[in-house]
Amino acid sequence: MTEFGYFLSCEEFGPADLIEQASMAQDAGFRSLWISDHYHPWNDAQGQSPFVWSVIGALSQSCDLPVETAVTCPTVRLHPALVAQAAATSQVMLNGRFRLGLGSGEALNEHILGDSWPAADVRLDMLEEAVEVIRLLFTGEQVSHRGAHYTVENARLYTVPDTPPPIDISAFGPKAAELASRIADGFVTTAPDRELIDAFRGDDPTRPVAAATKVCWSRDRDEAVRTAHRLWPTEHLPGELNQILPTPRHFEQASELVTEETVGAAVPCGPDPEEHVRRLREYVDAGVDRVHIGQMGPEQRGFFDFYRTEVLPLLDGAGAQDGDGTGGPGRPGRTDTER
Repeated sequence: MTEFGYFLSCEEFGPADLIEQASMAQDAGFRSLWISDHYHPWNDAQGQSPFVWSVIGALSQSCDLPVETAVTCPTVRLHPALVAQAAATSQVMLNGRFRLGLGSGEALNEHILGDSWPAADVRLDMLEEAVEVIRLLFTGEQVSHRGAHYTVENARLYTVPDTPPPIDISAFGPKAAELASRIADGFVTTAPDRELIDAFRGDDPTRPVAAATKVCWSRDRDEAVRTAHRLWPTEHLPGELNQILPTPRHFEQASELVTEETVGAAVPCGPDPEEHVRRLREYVDAGVDRVHIGQMGPEQRGFFDFYRTEVLPLLDGAGAQDGDGTGGPGRPGRTDTER
């Protein structure tokens, strides 16, 4: 049965706003939280990018919802040994309510230390080795590892949870879905793609799948479309651009090709609950277990009131909120990076 959570956008909101949104999400009946892990926003209009692990620490003290990174790249900007420490501490602070969502990343966030941005197949190979390192460190034993991409020497995590956090892998194409099926506990995506979901699950239909989508609630639909177009035109860029463009300015240049009409046709905007429900049912019909909804723009309180009173009740027939919430940014198009 599908449950519904909220997607906290670190690209668009500062720490205090994110903490407030998490509390409002809990009060509105959402059952879990996704939170993005970025060094840069996609464009300057979004305007934020707090360090996700600090925010997760605050979330552990401000609400009772499960939290998942959506997604962390453990391969270039952050060594997998550091990601393992951050995730283990998050699992301890959240009393077992943390999931570690991982992906192969974007140059936007990962090139900042001057490292070269590897080819797609290399990035997936790095991700596989990173997961191996992280799982070894989750044991609490001393780890030494020398692989094709990473070296770990005499490393041991001393703050470890009783149960390691599950590791979910993001994929938007068959190569990454195959990798997720082999090494991940769960699958995360932004597209209601039944073919990829089935490829991940294989012969086990119970393997967990989570997804996210963005909406823009406002009493005025035209204003909502303008807000979505101003803040998130990058959601509609084709192909591999989201993986290879290096700076917010490059995304702004590419986004000049995205029109308000394109956004209005693709994004649930405005005050009609059926428009929002139709989009969410696409994920339910695709077999997604947890769907996280992110509200674009400043009208957060109105969004939560709208979903609490008008949208989530319409989804009861889809099994909304039947789970216990313990069950992860990206874009809908398939890319070379995530094949």
